[in-house]
Amino acid sequence: MRKPTSLALLTALLGSLALPVAMAQLPVGPVQPAGSGVQAGSDVRDALVRSLCNLPPPPPRPRRPFSFRPRPTGPFPYSVKAIPGVVAAGARWKLIWVHNGNNADGMVAQPDGSVLAAQNDDSAVVRITPDGHSSIVYVDTDTGGSLAENKLGQLFIAERSVIPSVWELAPERKLIADSYQGKPLECQGRGGMDAAVALHTGGVYFGYAGLYYASPGGQVTKVFDQDVNDAVLSPDETKLYMGSNGNVYVADVGADGLLSNTHVLAKIPGGGNDGGAVDAEGRIYMAGYPGVRVFAPDGKYLGTIPAPRNLIDVVFAGPEKKTLFAVAYVLDPGTRGHDEVYTLPMIAQGYVGRGK
Repeated sequence: MRKPTSLALLTALLGSLALPVAMAQLPVGPVQPAGSGVQAGSDVRDALVRSLCNLPPPPPRPRRPFSFRPRPTGPFPYSVKAIPGVVAAGARWKLIWVHNGNNADGMVAQPDGSVLAAQNDDSAVVRITPDGHSSIVYVDTDTGGSLAENKLGQLFIAERSVIPSVWELAPERKLIADSYQGKPLECQGRGGMDAAVALHTGGVYFGYAGLYYASPGGQVTKVFDQDVNDAVLSPDETKLYMGSNGNVYVADVGADGLLSNTHVLAKIPGGGNDGGAVDAEGRIYMAGYPGVRVFAPDGKYLGTIPAPRNLIDVVFAGPEKKTLFAVAYVLDPGTRGHDEVYTLPMIAQGYVGRGK
């Protein structure tokens, strides 16, 4: 059975006086994209949602020039050099899974060594084992793009469809957050739902034109003003690391889930960043181009693990959590794009206390 959409916001949308004006502004001609599997910014109905905003949403923040540089998709030749305690020289990535479309992101590890990945285009959650076997475990996730799982086993998903929202998938399927200060998240500016992170308290961080925190009681607070590609907690959950505009930011996590002392921990060599992970020693891993950048907990750059593709996400999984899983989204000109999942044997062990 398909889960319900946010009734409060849909009711407000359908009853909005601005609705006729917004409908008149919709493009005409060929059928426009809409519905499950279409991100909010590409959905023709997004204009209707934005009509609820009291003021026009702020313009998107300018990005650094590297964001606009065209980059080849690969596969690239690579040679892994040793990073003490992290990875051995000569380690090789193994391609284990391929799927058409944007259909693997926001991964979390499972106790059996597999990973769960959010499928944006298919609106599902897939389980992928270390040997590449896969099965669908959740459906009707409405353009879900990022998963988070806390120490208690609560599983959450950030959904990217019109009226972006965060849902709990397990143990109970329910809406956690779909608005900020009574308005849809689209009113905060252009963005994409991402960066789901779950505290052991049941609180959830999520990104959309900034980073927000939804308390266990459902109160949503904006905690960081810049766009965040991904965020990851330290093993003890006292620090939150955020990848944003080519920097790794760090913030102290309060007992109430709110952040303080937010500052740049490290510059990412070469710029750019996407999904992140931590290991049992608190080292920080940031995926991107040309691979995985590794930092000590104090921000010292330890080295890069090169990869055959541009990577969008990483997570430790497999036996004893000593395998690094990575996702590459391969978008060649004129193609729909496809996802590839790779594994790499590691010396480092992932943190075993939660999914990521």
